[in-house]
Amino acid sequence: MSGFVEKPVPVQVPGLIHLHTGKVRDLYRNEDGQLVMVASDRTSAFDWVLPTEIPDKGRILTQLSLWWFDRLGDLVPNHVISTDVPAGAPADWAGRTLICRSLDMLPVECVARGYLTGSGLKEYLSDRTVCGIALPEGLVDGSELPAPIFTPALKAEVGEHDENVPYEEVARRLGAETAAQLRQTTIAVYGRARDIARDRGIILADTKFEFGLAQDAADGSGDAQPELVIGDEVLTPDSSRFWPADEWEPGRAQRSFDKQFIRDWLSSPASGWDPRSEQPPPALPAEIIELSRAKYAEAYERLTGQSWS
Repeated sequence: MSGFVEKPVPVQVPGLIHLHTGKVRDLYRNEDGQLVMVASDRTSAFDWVLPTEIPDKGRILTQLSLWWFDRLGDLVPNHVISTDVPAGAPADWAGRTLICRSLDMLPVECVARGYLTGSGLKEYLSDRTVCGIALPEGLVDGSELPAPIFTPALKAEVGEHDENVPYEEVARRLGAETAAQLRQTTIAVYGRARDIARDRGIILADTKFEFGLAQDAADGSGDAQPELVIGDEVLTPDSSRFWPADEWEPGRAQRSFDKQFIRDWLSSPASGWDPRSEQPPPALPAEIIELSRAKYAEAYERLTGQSWS
């Protein structure tokens, strides 16, 4: 069993209809039919949404996604319409709210990997493959792959694991043309982001994207044609593995700009909790909260070159 330790009560805002409460984001629909996406400070680990929030996290994720969207627009359109806070919404929504195009989201997590780690490493050690893609002998934790690979996963509900699947399964479910477009776009966006991050002393080991189809694009003949659009968040510490380039050392676990502090504490004797149990995890101590907040802020500052305040 897993999910929310304490599922939050949605904020009620005049003119907005609450649609969904996710691990981090709350989704609403406004009177114009647009999505209103609000990034909370919630955090998750071991498939649980924890009872403790990380201050500023939602704003950092939102502002970092916007920074990346500006640098990817020539590769793929994104879902953002504006960052205006709806009338009547809490003041706390400022900086964490996106007004977005309504998309038909595709049920695939589009993962690009440039380095071997995580679930990919586990599969490689047993089969010398990742999502069915054969890889050379001799790779270790943190090894750079010969070329980036597309390793999709089927989306799961909150509290469940996404399921890694071969590319052929995506083609079977979505059609060969859509699957090919997803793979091509995912690898192109990863390549652009990898190069930008590398120039800032950061390795982008892997990342995941979510795409949807927009029905409001015209082909010039007056007929609406679905357009592939990138949505949700992009290239944040929640959706990506970022490693300091000057500390990279294949053969061991790498230091990450993410919530590893949280995972490490929860799996340590100090927490008094067993991640394999069905019991909900405990609240985080103050020092872990501050370390995690500082790590998110450091990732933002190193990537953008801007101070977080």
